[in-house]
Amino acid sequence: MQTEGPSTTALHTAAARAAHLIVDGEPVVFRDPFAYALLGEWADDYLRPHREMPDHPVVAGLRAAVVTRGRYAEDRLAGAVRRGVHQYVILGAGLDTYAWRPASRPVEVFEVDHPGTQRWKREATARAGLPAPRRLTYVPVDMEAGECPVDRLVAHGFDPDRPAFVSWLGVTVYLTREAVARTLAGLGRLAPGSEIVVDHLLPEALRGPRARAYAAALMPLVAKGGEPWLTFLSPREAADLLEEHGFEVAEQVPECDAAGPALRERADALACSGISVITHARRRA
Repeated sequence: MQTEGPSTTALHTAAARAAHLIVDGEPVVFRDPFAYALLGEWADDYLRPHREMPDHPVVAGLRAAVVTRGRYAEDRLAGAVRRGVHQYVILGAGLDTYAWRPASRPVEVFEVDHPGTQRWKREATARAGLPAPRRLTYVPVDMEAGECPVDRLVAHGFDPDRPAFVSWLGVTVYLTREAVARTLAGLGRLAPGSEIVVDHLLPEALRGPRARAYAAALMPLVAKGGEPWLTFLSPREAADLLEEHGFEVAEQVPECDAAGPALRERADALACSGISVITHARRRA
């Protein structure tokens, strides 16, 4: 179990965001200017596969998954902010840097993650010379252990009577289905009008050839690293879980379509595996 420091997947996710600006061409799908600095002394090691094998299907597929889901979520967040939503909850925030970017200025950001990850991140941002954002709150939660994120959010200043936007990216596959359902039950207590963007990996029967090859290569590696894939959901199963807990699905998008032409019409190696789907839902009144 994780006790201190970020998970290996959190580090690889940050490396993928950083590498996108280094090895991929235009158009940029998702711009994170701080990811490289946060990795600190580990940056070169974690970026080496992207520099040396940028067109490897697994390496390129990881970059594509990370930047497309980030782009999709923050585009929907921007829409929610225009509609008056100013609380943003990032479940499993890892080394996310939204709170340091200009778009965050009108938004109260609540980063929910394991306390060991958050302690490490505070130190990493200080080493990188990034000042603590005024409107960022760290909320330590262990979702697999059964802690309710909404209870912890409220204890850290979150207003449950105001709508919020929640992103939950790159996390559900590492939780049991029971933990996923338990977390959604808690989120079902959010104010009407709240929104969520969550991604989920497809079960084997729904994967195309590229997704099957991606899973075959990556699953043993993450399992060996102590972070096995546990939960796979079809689009219908994901929709049913959300609807069971008070959310109405607005859109479900295959990862290959999540960034539109910015991903599809490229001359470089960036290409998705097609193993995941992103769901956008709203809390019913």
